[in-house]
Amino acid sequence: MSLEILIVLAVVLGVLGTLMLTRISADGVMLGALAVLAVAPVATSDGWRLGVISADEALKGFGNSGLLTVAALFVIVTGLRETGAVDVLGRSLLGGPRTVRGAIARMFLPVCGLSAFLNNTPLVAILIPAVGDLARRCGVTPSKLLIPLSFAAILGGTITLIGTSTNLLVVGLMASQTNLPPLGIFDIAWIGIPVALVGGLYLVVVGPWLLPERRGAAEAFEDSRQFTAELLVPEGSPLHGLSIAEASLRQLPQVFVVELERAGEIMPASPDLRLRSGDRLVFVGAVEAIRDLQQLRGLSPVDDQVFKVHAPRHRRRLYEAVVGASGPLVGRTIKEASFRTTYDAAVIAVARQGSRVPGRIGDIRMRAGDTLLVEGARQFDLEHRGDFLLIRGLEDSTPRRHDKSSIAISLTVGMVLAAATEAMSMLQASLAAGVLMVLTRCCSIQSAREGMNWSLLLTIGAAIGLGRALEVSGAAELIGGGLVGAAGSNPWLVLAAVYLATMLLTEVVTNNAAAAIVFAFAQATAAALGVSFLPFAVVIMFAASACFSSPIGYQTNLMVMGPGGYRFGDYLRIGIPLNLLVGVVTVLVTPLVFPFQPAP
Repeated sequence: MSLEILIVLAVVLGVLGTLMLTRISADGVMLGALAVLAVAPVATSDGWRLGVISADEALKGFGNSGLLTVAALFVIVTGLRETGAVDVLGRSLLGGPRTVRGAIARMFLPVCGLSAFLNNTPLVAILIPAVGDLARRCGVTPSKLLIPLSFAAILGGTITLIGTSTNLLVVGLMASQTNLPPLGIFDIAWIGIPVALVGGLYLVVVGPWLLPERRGAAEAFEDSRQFTAELLVPEGSPLHGLSIAEASLRQLPQVFVVELERAGEIMPASPDLRLRSGDRLVFVGAVEAIRDLQQLRGLSPVDDQVFKVHAPRHRRRLYEAVVGASGPLVGRTIKEASFRTTYDAAVIAVARQGSRVPGRIGDIRMRAGDTLLVEGARQFDLEHRGDFLLIRGLEDSTPRRHDKSSIAISLTVGMVLAAATEAMSMLQASLAAGVLMVLTRCCSIQSAREGMNWSLLLTIGAAIGLGRALEVSGAAELIGGGLVGAAGSNPWLVLAAVYLATMLLTEVVTNNAAAAIVFAFAQATAAALGVSFLPFAVVIMFAASACFSSPIGYQTNLMVMGPGGYRFGDYLRIGIPLNLLVGVVTVLVTPLVFPFQPAP
């Protein structure tokens, strides 16, 4: 075993141990490991050199097409979110289940079905915010649903040959390096469907127990405060004529409608009361729920002061502003204080000591300590900090541009079709769609920049470099060959070893690299045993996608890590049993579909 291999294996073990045992961010750990590999001294025939891999090899991951595709997808997701298209897609695909198990089951089937034909990365990127909304509707944290989202996409990709790039890679290797007959697009579905069903059943039954629920102190504090907000059913609203229950206003998470004012008459908001244009609805709820209400299609602010703020609505956001005891607002109503004229902003909701504040928003007389939910320009917190005790901007609070939602959806569908039909590569299609999102004003350049998850992009780039070090040093080849060689002459045991070797490599290098490395060993072993190589090739496809116990090997696992607040151990806890289940089903079913017949 060479010094290079020892160094790489030591660094990989250090990365895994640090991620499991500490709370150091994944991007910091991965970048640190990459730096060690780039400067570690290595003995050569000519003396010593610095770096197991060169600086160019270490940095190659940051110019990788997969990383650039993910970056472009963040722009597309920003456009979908800011136009409200995510809400439309989420509600149509995910429905409105009320329990964690119901949410996982309702999410699993459409995601799994779509990922059988579409690239997993854009699918998960588009659905992350929609699944976050679904979690709020169910009253749970997103950490209960985002790992199942990634796993559903991974399992769905094993149903058809076009479900993942790894399947296509193995098919290409089979065509160029064997004389096996070509596989049809649905030939592996006889294995993929049982695998997906077993995986889905596991996630629904066991997932809620094993998945973490992370709720910070700030979230608990927000949930305890009750804001009062007023919204109008405007002319032409799609809610006109629907009952409050039919408009789904009774099932909103962390907020409820308390009364309705129509032509000066106040009436209780009963579920069967039908809405009319001009109705004024009074809601009480947590700040995040009030934010979501502002983005709901079919409702608009009651106070026309919102439309008199100088900054365009797509360049605004919501702020929580706490009224100070010595400020100019104490003892005055919002109207008397000429709030919109003074601050170029509009008050959306008011909270006072965690209780509802009665009366119209504009007529509420402010007290010290009142928390105002304000819609203003993005520099509001910088310009008016002196008049308030505290100003805090709300994430993802830019008012939705519902009139552009159809454009955003069309661009996304066009991107998916262009990539699926191979008219364009995934990178080209995502870049084109991202540019068009900005040009059509579905999102601004500033919001696209803010929508980037830089930590994720750094982690992906560093992970690619780490995987490259495993390949270049020969460590990956050593691991794969050793596992396959230890299986002996029993074809079932060799098949299990091929699966295990591919699966383990997939957790630390890219799935395509893992498949390519094990392919050669499996082909030679099948020839030595005198059996068909076809079941081994199919098992490699499935094992290369079976990345459930690590966030490193598969992009979608990394993509949900930040939004779900996951730690490395979370993937181990729920992923290792799923790895074993999928492995057992794959190894048992594959020879029944593709027998160990003698090689021709």
